[in-house]
Amino acid sequence: MSTEPLIPNRLDDERGALVILDQTLLPDRVRYLPLFTTREICRAIQTLQVRGAPAIGVAAAYGAYLAAKHAPQDDRKGFFAAFYEACDALAASRPTAVNLFWALKRMERCVAAHEEEPLSQITAALRREAEAIHREDEAQNLAISEHGLALLRPGDGILTHCNAGPIATSRYGTALGPILLGQERGYGFRVFADETRPLLQGARLTAFELQRAGVDVTLICDNMASAVMKNGWVQAVLVGCDRVAANGDTANKIGTSGVAILAKHYGIPFYVCGPTTTVDLDTPTGAQIPIEQRDPEEIRSLWYEKPMAPAGCGIYNPAFDVTDHSLIAGIVTEKGVARPPFAESLRGMLEK
Repeated sequence: MSTEPLIPNRLDDERGALVILDQTLLPDRVRYLPLFTTREICRAIQTLQVRGAPAIGVAAAYGAYLAAKHAPQDDRKGFFAAFYEACDALAASRPTAVNLFWALKRMERCVAAHEEEPLSQITAALRREAEAIHREDEAQNLAISEHGLALLRPGDGILTHCNAGPIATSRYGTALGPILLGQERGYGFRVFADETRPLLQGARLTAFELQRAGVDVTLICDNMASAVMKNGWVQAVLVGCDRVAANGDTANKIGTSGVAILAKHYGIPFYVCGPTTTVDLDTPTGAQIPIEQRDPEEIRSLWYEKPMAPAGCGIYNPAFDVTDHSLIAGIVTEKGVARPPFAESLRGMLEK
């Protein structure tokens, strides 16, 4: 198996394209796809060709830049209209991952700071801002990995849910970052990866990334987590996040809340890993986090030769659930580990 690093997003400025790793084809095929229009980038985010909160933020930033690059350069009104229309479309592509909105607001602030300058200079400033967002994400991932690794011991068994590795970010990842950094340093972790129904990000992506890195990884069905915990095979749970409310309630891929409840029952620390850009102090609790509802066919027929549910059967397919802050031992960010009470520790961390 190739160990060449996989790059989820990169800018091909010469062609005027965002080049993404099409994650819907993994693990069977590694394919990079150039996206030239805002519509193509929005569709890639909606269909999970590019996914993971940090990677979505980076893709949105590059998408906003490319919208400006392709906008009329001799018509100020048309330029600004095209830019803000693209930002609105990108913001509507997925409702839960706060990094998407954070990145777009940052790009909009960039335009506001340069709005009196020639359009070519505004466009150049947007490119610099998007590239800065990308670089900062890489640095944040490494810092998260260091802080998370400090919570673990060599030889620990770790359970993770969904995928929060390098292809969901810019480097190392969030929840997988401490594992991959530990692998480089000889920690010898044993990892149990939930398959993560219904889109199988754990099976298709997490197991794939960890195996490529030489990590001892075992794939399990989601409903096996209790069994491996009861057997004493898990000493910590690491998961990513798409949004963290001010009180520490956390939205992550559907099924995460159940894992947290099991970990609490078995006395296993449950850690959420993500950059401070996923912390939304304007959202008081998890009850206010919008939860994306996805196509029922992802459950009924996506992975099957024929539908595996009767025609007309009602299907509920939320993309995320919210883990109550009382179940979380710590929230690992690039600035350190926030501990309960999260309403105080998260605010203090962001105000530093």
